[in-house]
Amino acid sequence: MSATPHSTASIDSVDAQRVEEALSLIAPKWTTWSAQTLAQQSRPMRVRDVAARLPFVSEQLVGKRLAQMHADGLVTRVGDRHGAPYQLSAYGESLSRVHHTLSDWSQANLSLGGRVAGAERVEDAVRRLHLRDSTAVIQALDAGGPMRLVHIAEEAGLDNGWTGQRLNRLQIDGLVARTGPRHGDPYVLTDAGRALGPVYAAIEHWSDPVATRHRSVPPAPVATATRTHTGVPLGPDNIRTAAALRRSVAAPSALFSHAPQPQPRVPAAVTAQSTPSRGR
Repeated sequence: MSATPHSTASIDSVDAQRVEEALSLIAPKWTTWSAQTLAQQSRPMRVRDVAARLPFVSEQLVGKRLAQMHADGLVTRVGDRHGAPYQLSAYGESLSRVHHTLSDWSQANLSLGGRVAGAERVEDAVRRLHLRDSTAVIQALDAGGPMRLVHIAEEAGLDNGWTGQRLNRLQIDGLVARTGPRHGDPYVLTDAGRALGPVYAAIEHWSDPVATRHRSVPPAPVATATRTHTGVPLGPDNIRTAAALRRSVAAPSALFSHAPQPQPRVPAAVTAQSTPSRGR
């Protein structure tokens, strides 16, 4: 296995398309919680058993998430009977390194407020990064910032309207900032945005063609370099709620921990069961 991505990994050296395809596999909510539950227990688990460990998520939603993870090759089933238990595939087990890198980046660069469950911290980080073409915009700014919107759009191969939407969202998420209050003032990466090199490197490493052989479906085809978009709504699923970001936990440094709040927050009864081992 190749070495862990170095802390000085550059943002512009990664394949943005591959990074975003990989992020799309782990972005759906509760994917991290489900993967870390299976990693922590280190045994095949039925849907009801995973749901029992995640009482803040309905069993139906846990089943739906595990089924999608199975289609994406992150988990396998032990047997072919209806209700056969799930376990992490080798590809899913290798997510541990990505989770740790995302958690480390979040803790060093984001102020989520209060004490946030480790798995929620990872999911919050992915929500900030996974939107289409966000990586290309961040790469453009890393290579040439400060930059005006039109120059970012040109460098990233996007139209101005779509680039503006992405920049607005990246500002909300704390990855991009304006250099002044006037319309047309250039954009720059924040400290959090500039620190994304190791995160992107870890994600790209995880999506390596050798690793993707563990998947049950092929990667999506690579799009052409120039893409144009108009009038694409962000949608409610892409908006982070403040409540989800401020779940209190008994052990905030643990990667897998649960927050002591009622549904849809995480109850305290399961906080002690935390910290899956790092996959290697």
